[in-house]
Amino acid sequence: MSRKPSGIRVVRSGGYIVHIDICEEVSMDCVKDMHKLYYSIKKEIADLVDEIVPGVTSIAVYYDPRKISGEAVESKVRELWLWSRSIDIAELYKPRRFTIPVAYGGEFGPDLQFVSSWSKLSEEEVVKIHTSRVYTVITLGFTPGFVYMGEVDPAISAPRLETPRVRIPKGSVGIAGRMTGVYGLESPGGWRLIGRTPLTMFDYRKNPPIPIHPGDEVVFKSIRPEEFEKLFGVFVGDYSA
Repeated sequence: MSRKPSGIRVVRSGGYIVHIDICEEVSMDCVKDMHKLYYSIKKEIADLVDEIVPGVTSIAVYYDPRKISGEAVESKVRELWLWSRSIDIAELYKPRRFTIPVAYGGEFGPDLQFVSSWSKLSEEEVVKIHTSRVYTVITLGFTPGFVYMGEVDPAISAPRLETPRVRIPKGSVGIAGRMTGVYGLESPGGWRLIGRTPLTMFDYRKNPPIPIHPGDEVVFKSIRPEEFEKLFGVFVGDYSA
């Protein structure tokens, strides 16, 4: 894992934002440290800031200068960084485990054949490997309900598309290097699509609209096309395997 020389890099920018860079390259050690700092900040100063947004290797804190100064946010972040590294995340947040059913290949996963060829494995072996791991939710974005997870087995860690698709159906499950993800809404995207879940990942009528949070765990379950139809539209928070 590549880390900033000082441990973390904290920078104040315009618009009352404090950026915190945890490390330079994605690794699950970095993600673990990022999650501990994220939940530490939420616990200690959530009532003094407008929003705390975790990324893949960084965190952005949007603060209200009428409540707290940028200098105070920066100082608190550095203090919490040192403290959070000595504790277990369970002291701050108890991860939930979600099972996400997926119909793999065919019309549901148009890139499964490519991943199979790239990895020199059969499509069945790719699916078996993808469903054999417990993934950690890294963060949410770039559209509502998109779930970034890691780490994908190196054997199937296929690269992104060279040219992104203009339209990807909601629920699509993709691979991009060592990350796997679920598209919560229809959107453009460049990940290799290997399957699709029938579950609704994001529903603005629900509170919260998505029940999955950074640090939670996800297990993928292979299902048949007929099961996809039966489960279509079920909210991810209401599904139980």
